[in-house]
Amino acid sequence: MIFIDLEKACDKVSRDIIWWMLEEKGVMKCYIDVIRDMYEGFKNLINDEGFNSALYMIDIGQNDIADSFTRNLSYVQVIKRIPSIIIEIKNAVKAIYGQGGRKFWIHNTGPLGCLPQKLSMVQRRPNDVDPYGCLSSYNAAARIFNEGLRHLCAEMRSEMVDATIVYVDIYSIKYDLIANYTKHGFSKPLMACCGFGGPPYNYNIKVPCGQPGYQVCSDGSQYIYWDGIHHTEAANTVIASKILSMAYSTPRTPFDFFCHG
Repeated sequence: MIFIDLEKACDKVSRDIIWWMLEEKGVMKCYIDVIRDMYEGFKNLINDEGFNSALYMIDIGQNDIADSFTRNLSYVQVIKRIPSIIIEIKNAVKAIYGQGGRKFWIHNTGPLGCLPQKLSMVQRRPNDVDPYGCLSSYNAAARIFNEGLRHLCAEMRSEMVDATIVYVDIYSIKYDLIANYTKHGFSKPLMACCGFGGPPYNYNIKVPCGQPGYQVCSDGSQYIYWDGIHHTEAANTVIASKILSMAYSTPRTPFDFFCHG
């Protein structure tokens, strides 16, 4: 789940400027109203009506899978841990549902094996690299997790018939950026814009982005990855557009739906 400290993020900036900038960026009024309501009410506990009508966005899995590989577990051992992660997500959704939450927006996990951070740190075998230069085993684990999550969402829809549970295929969106990077206007699909070390990944765990010695690329719009883990603004623009298109959502539910009722 994602939690934003709106006080720390926004208190030093005029609220009116924030709303104006969002409008200038083309953000729909519906979404701006949601953010405004969140900000203006952050000092008070949410009431029952607010809890029941809130949208609960869940984006979990990548760190769990990555941590398993980091612990030097074998691929088989990593896969065996996935069901327990799925169960925790189910428990979280059921807990929110039990308190009155009815709107859920659930992302699957992205292609972990394409992150410059992982590519620079893992001693990979030649047969563990896919046609686009990503780690096949890492991505295979992500896909197995995603399939389990997809089945879970279908299961929960049958159990919680009065809830809206949308499953979003983030993996396909992000992998398409790598596989068809030139079509999307990128030239550096697997290299971090901000980091250290230069090609092929510009990632060094001892000198990550923001630490002494790091370097920033001159044109972030050519890069998919900002710091070796997170995406650039240019990449996120494409990702957000595809999410809102509903083409990757099951069921296909317009985001505006969650702004009403």
